Amino acid sequence: DKWCIYPTYDWTHGQSDSIEGVTHSICTLEFEDHRPLYEWFIEKLGIFPSKQYEFARMELSYTLMSKRKLRAMIDEGIVKDWDDPRMPTLRGFRRRGFTPGSIRNLAERTGVARRKESVVDYALLEHCLRDELNTKANRYMAVLDPLKVVITNYPEGKVEEFEGVNNPEDESAGTRPLYFSREIYIERSDFMEDPPKKFFRLGPGREVRLKHAYYITCDEAIKDDDGNIIELHCTYDPESHGGGTPDGRRVKGTLHWVSVDHGVKAEVRLYEQLFTEENPFKIAEAEDFHALLNPNSLTVLNECIIEPALAKLPSESHVQFMRHGYFVSDLHDHTTEKPVFNRITTLRDTWGKMQKKKG
Repeated sequence: DKWCIYPTYDWTHGQSDSIEGVTHSICTLEFEDHRPLYEWFIEKLGIFPSKQYEFARMELSYTLMSKRKLRAMIDEGIVKDWDDPRMPTLRGFRRRGFTPGSIRNLAERTGVARRKESVVDYALLEHCLRDELNTKANRYMAVLDPLKVVITNYPEGKVEEFEGVNNPEDESAGTRPLYFSREIYIERSDFMEDPPKKFFRLGPGREVRLKHAYYITCDEAIKDDDGNIIELHCTYDPESHGGGTPDGRRVKGTLHWVSVDHGVKAEVRLYEQLFTEENPFKIAEAEDFHALLNPNSLTVLNECIIEPALAKLPSESHVQFMRHGYFVSDLHDHTTEKPVFNRITTLRDTWGKMQKKKG
């Protein structure tokens, strides 16, 4: 009780490492000026000579690494917790759907900088994920903004079963049944009343292919009293079973779809970067980081319709929604009765394209 000793960082770090037999203590660059004192204490005490080495901290673009600011965002309700899928934490990355392999791949690609802060493009992390999931993730059909289609010349009450390939990159992934009926859902964005020339999807009088199923032609768009399109009436070609025709005609548009009678309602969470600025950590040091927050970092869709096979998947299942991107069933909220999927990233690889241009 004679002396009051306060275990500050400079005093305790070297002794803690030495007591625990740590051979190499790795710190970020701001601790480089502390190393002489770290070593002086070890030398004067004559204890196990642990060594401290400093490296640059790896910053990810469009996010912050300051624990103080991340804690503030949790306290203010901007994000839910440390495992919020927008957070640059391992718990956040896991819930978002980034795999251990994609994170290791990122670390191997970027290496370790010694003399200056290393800023890594977030798009590179997404590129690493696509590299892995392109060969591993099974493909499914999910309609995020449903528009009902009635196939008027298809028999009422009839249900057909088609075979859907789970993963064209992996034959061992097998197939799954797809159920087709008179009424289906397609994406609302896959129809236009007055489509431009290069719009290769559905429009009045236009013919498209339904993935794994038939060719259909749009005959009529049904509207409500306010002029909003609520339903399409189409006809199908019975000879186009499986996506081909005896006359060999070809269509440019292929749409994904889900049967009205067999589809399952799901919640889908679309995530974007947490900040609008590429380097928010530089601006946030001098200004209020709240002004840099991306208001569209999370969009929740509650009326999505998915294949029944998707609802049966366990939590943390990585999948590709055809034409939408890579998704994962949520770690905490996903159930068979109430499926919940998080978008990890879109299908478009911006980083890979930039590297090809540079090459």
